[in-house]
Amino acid sequence: MSDTASDPSARVDPTPAPTVGRTPARVVALVLRALVGVALLGAPAWVAATAGSVVVHQHASLGALLVSSAAAGVCVLVRVAVLARRSPASRRTRSRRALVATGAVLGYLLLAVLAVAGAWLRPFTATDATLAALRSDAAVDVREAPGWYAFVPQGAEPTTGLVYSPGARVDVRATAAVLRPLAEQGYLVVALKEPLGIALTSPAQSGAAIAAFPDVERWAVGGHSLGGVAAASFAAAHDDEVGGLLLHASYPLGDMSDADLVVASVSGSRDGLTTPADVDASRAHLPAGTTFTQVDGASHASFADYGVQPGDGEPTVPRAQAQAAIVRASLDLLGAVDRG
Repeated sequence: MSDTASDPSARVDPTPAPTVGRTPARVVALVLRALVGVALLGAPAWVAATAGSVVVHQHASLGALLVSSAAAGVCVLVRVAVLARRSPASRRTRSRRALVATGAVLGYLLLAVLAVAGAWLRPFTATDATLAALRSDAAVDVREAPGWYAFVPQGAEPTTGLVYSPGARVDVRATAAVLRPLAEQGYLVVALKEPLGIALTSPAQSGAAIAAFPDVERWAVGGHSLGGVAAASFAAAHDDEVGGLLLHASYPLGDMSDADLVVASVSGSRDGLTTPADVDASRAHLPAGTTFTQVDGASHASFADYGVQPGDGEPTVPRAQAQAAIVRASLDLLGAVDRG
């Protein structure tokens, strides 16, 4: 009989020895995790560097998301540093390792989505020219609150108001040049700071603004682009509280042709995002008495002051000329609501 057979300590253990060190697969996993961490930190850093002064004037949820992204990035990079110095776990079963790996992959995918969202949600910044419309004077008192900007006419108390939802990711301040003239004519105007800059994240937000001004007797809601979509949904569901709907380069998602509302649809002939064909198709979904105004030469971005928007058409009229026509059509709608 051999020495190996007679000596138990010399028997070969069939369990393979654990692999210590950095295998290629482990190195790749660490690198991918590090990239996610860098993205989580990089996205808010980029937004802060290019639009930090804008973020503080938007809904607080955007700042919270960016801070959360940065904090998650720090945690991920610390975790990567710890894992890089640690030997791979060797006592887990194959099924346990697979479960942990699957959970890690899903977790890092969600974190990657957070990083992308933080960068994508960077607001389209209001131009310097429109910021002048945010200054209070003898005609209009401009008030900033956590949920909105309010343009309050000075002198007589307003009896008709408009709650306005900006387009997706548009700096709420960019609406000032179009909305302030409405307040100068005696109408209260409330421009919403939408959660994350997306009106559909809080479809009932218009109701909170209306409740904050109980002395206003008659209300219209409206908005630009996706903001108009949210306003249309709110108006259709609350036509007992709201008398009018103002659509700027927008249209409703569903049929609201039987809503008891005064409606105005104002659009641009050069709009590359809400095209004239889109607006024409919306006619069947709006009340029969809806007023349609097409501003010749206006683009999607003509309805606010935030520069050029990807995918938009090229305007053929000066912004001030287009906005003067937009203001006139908007005043017509508010006048109709005011008359009851």
